[in-house]
Amino acid sequence: MIDWSQCPAVERIPGKRSGTWLLKATRMPVQTIFENLDAGLSVREITEVFDVTEQEVNAIPHFLTHRLEAPGGPCHN
Repeated sequence: MIDWSQCPAVERIPGKRSGTWLLKATRMPVQTIFENLDAGLSVREITEVFDVTEQEVNAIPHFLTHRLEAPGGPCHN
């Protein structure tokens, strides 16, 4: 399980979108980014559909990649 509290690009606010992790200052769930990338949308397409920036979208896989590669991360047990 990823500890999203360590990602500066996201936030969780009780009562906002059921407390799910969101891109900071938006209502876009982190999960929605993964679902759309998995469905084949490009980062640019996601930004056009959801009115978020490429930097915001790219921050999520960037964070995940660095967490997985970090010493002590899930891939280094």
